[in-house]
Amino acid sequence: MEHRQVMLEQNRSARLVAWGVRFFLAAALTASQMRGGYAPFALGCVAAAGAGMEGAAALAGTLTGALLFLDFGDALPHLAVAVLIVAAATAFRGTTVLNRPAVSASVAAGLFLAVGGIYVMQSLSPLEELTQCLAAAGLTGASAWFFRPLLWPETERPASEGVLFLAAALLLALSDVELLGLSLGRTLLCVLLAYAAYERGAVTGASAGLGLGLTADLCAGTGSGIFAASLGLAGLLAGSRSGRRRSEAALAFLAAALMALLPAREPLAQPLLMEAGIAMVLFLMLPGRLFGGKRIKRAEPESDAGRQVKERLNRAAAALRDLYDSLGRGAPQSTEENPAIIFDRAAEKVCRGCALCDLCWHKEYTGTFNALNDATPYLLERGRGMAKDFPQYFADRCIHLPDFIAAVNGELSAFLLRRQYRRQLEETRRSARGQYAQLSELLSATAAGLEPASCSGEAACQVGAALRPKTGESVCGDTVVSFQTESGAWCLLLADGMGSGDAARRESALTCRLLQQFLEADIQPEAALKTLNTAMTLRGAETGSFTTVDLCVFEPGSGEASFYKYGAAPSYLKRGGSVRRVTGSSLPVGLRGAPAAPDVTRVPLGEGSFVVMISDGVADPGRDEWLMDLLAGWSGEDPQALAGRILSESIQRERLQDDCGVQVLYYPEPPAKKV
Repeated sequence: MEHRQVMLEQNRSARLVAWGVRFFLAAALTASQMRGGYAPFALGCVAAAGAGMEGAAALAGTLTGALLFLDFGDALPHLAVAVLIVAAATAFRGTTVLNRPAVSASVAAGLFLAVGGIYVMQSLSPLEELTQCLAAAGLTGASAWFFRPLLWPETERPASEGVLFLAAALLLALSDVELLGLSLGRTLLCVLLAYAAYERGAVTGASAGLGLGLTADLCAGTGSGIFAASLGLAGLLAGSRSGRRRSEAALAFLAAALMALLPAREPLAQPLLMEAGIAMVLFLMLPGRLFGGKRIKRAEPESDAGRQVKERLNRAAAALRDLYDSLGRGAPQSTEENPAIIFDRAAEKVCRGCALCDLCWHKEYTGTFNALNDATPYLLERGRGMAKDFPQYFADRCIHLPDFIAAVNGELSAFLLRRQYRRQLEETRRSARGQYAQLSELLSATAAGLEPASCSGEAACQVGAALRPKTGESVCGDTVVSFQTESGAWCLLLADGMGSGDAARRESALTCRLLQQFLEADIQPEAALKTLNTAMTLRGAETGSFTTVDLCVFEPGSGEASFYKYGAAPSYLKRGGSVRRVTGSSLPVGLRGAPAAPDVTRVPLGEGSFVVMISDGVADPGRDEWLMDLLAGWSGEDPQALAGRILSESIQRERLQDDCGVQVLYYPEPPAKKV
């Protein structure tokens, strides 16, 4: 009960933080405005927040921002669009439609045009304002697209493009803040662009510069494209100096600004040039650790074999590094249990039915508290309580002293065992994290020792998948992943996190991401699963969570499919009208200590066969005859259609009582040769 209470408190705190982030982001982004009083970034944040309390928090944030930063005439259509976006998300909650970034972005842009178009048609110059309205709608959709992965991350690390877009949107809010006639927001925007171009190269620099420039032109209301021209060229030239000295990138940025701005006759040309100069000074002052240390020159070209070896080693190192990070992120800091719980539990057993309970624990509470507090050091030192440990006035008053001391000793033994277990677990966790970190460093430093992998060629396999969340949830707690390794093996992953909703999705997504990194680094599946299980057992000891893992590895060269299961639902092999079930009995990862091997089943997979993997929400293993009949009667060749058919039939039978995940691999027969 206590552990569950701690978990509830943690979940409540996490929800409050999530609501606060959405509130303050929406409020701050309302200050980033375009000409015409539009605030598209805030509306994109509302669209990305979705339904429920998250969407309500973002709506409240943009309402607050509208009161602070918008005129009354501009605030009305802005709030109307925000309310419609939240209403649409609420109406389609529980479906996977609006969970797709492209769909939510399109809906947000469409609702903006629906409301904004009414105001444009009623204006005195509708044609002039139409361009601004269309641009604001586009920025609303783009904001929803970029903000969605940040507010609902699929992985532990947010997408760099989304972070860059969010930072630029926030900096645009500072464009009107001027010091000595120079814009603080535009200066910091130049610093951000130089950093992104220097880190990611010329292509990223040019695209980011053009995007930021066009957005800045729209927000400033310039019609000449001065920001797009100057920032696009500056990003291109600064990115071309990536890997060299920072001073070269700064000089290239300034040279581009001079070429673009000196011939311009815009009033903003001269201030923007000065802002670019100040920005490059700030760029050179950034700490070196932001750039991964000093980089003097580009590395010498490597051979293909050497590059492949380094990539494989770096993948393995990255997988171990993420495993190391997951142990630290998932577990809260260990805290010692308060010894007062010993007396609380003993009192529940002995004192509650005592005639003097009211006297000891209400009228004389201070004296009782002091007596127990004085006895605590003797109990912890000796490991056992005695009557002489308690003050005389307490011992004389207690009419059940022997029973109370016996209860205290029982709770004391349990307390000491729990403390010993926590300390041993923490020591094991630190040892495991240290080993993963050291091994990751060794792999990163190794540059030879492996031969380049030989790929057996791409097999003509096809994969289909379908997910559906439990009734009442907006996201599915199951995760499906499919990929082909460099050696040509096809890997299908299906993980089912404990419970449902976003917390389950995070756990299952983390498990799939870590396992995929191991497999792509050419680590054998069984070894990768054992390592993952050990780490997740340590993580689950604190978080109380676990995840089922279902892995299928198909080798086209040998025609063999290997199934690895940790607590997963049965899988099914179909060829023609014959269907075979593949089961396992191992517990999920996080529930078994090391060494704990998965259930392994290896079967030949002939051409024209299907592999079907499901989570336990799709079909009860004890009554899956309907699924086997469906597979036996299926005559199609499209794995996506089969996955959709299975999920549709499951919804009718199981009523979405749990998250549902289906993944299908089809190994088609080769086309007949022409005679």
